[in-house]
Amino acid sequence: MIYKGSCHCGKIAFEAEGNLEKVIECNCSICSKRGSLHWFISRENFRLLTSEDSMGTYTFNKHTIKHRYCPECGCSPYSEGIAPSGNYMVAINARCLDGVDLSPLKVGHFDGRRL
Repeated sequence: MIYKGSCHCGKIAFEAEGNLEKVIECNCSICSKRGSLHWFISRENFRLLTSEDSMGTYTFNKHTIKHRYCPECGCSPYSEGIAPSGNYMVAINARCLDGVDLSPLKVGHFDGRRL
């Protein structure tokens, strides 16, 4: 299935293709403060519909994950980086997907605070 998503104001818009059944809630400092629920997909299944120039990038700690955000509305709809498997992945904040009911999704937990 193809999902559409965006930041709050729409300056960052994207499409993501995959089977959305499970999200991951990470307890690291940034994910817990943002309230992100991550849906991981391969980079090949992600299409940015707006210019990359319209977004900001934030990295911290080991600087391996690019947390993308909108400088206009402050929303952070996705992050990207290399997974431990070596694959380039995108972590979409499922809360930024259009028209998705999150309540039936399985929620896994990741202890990012202790990494």
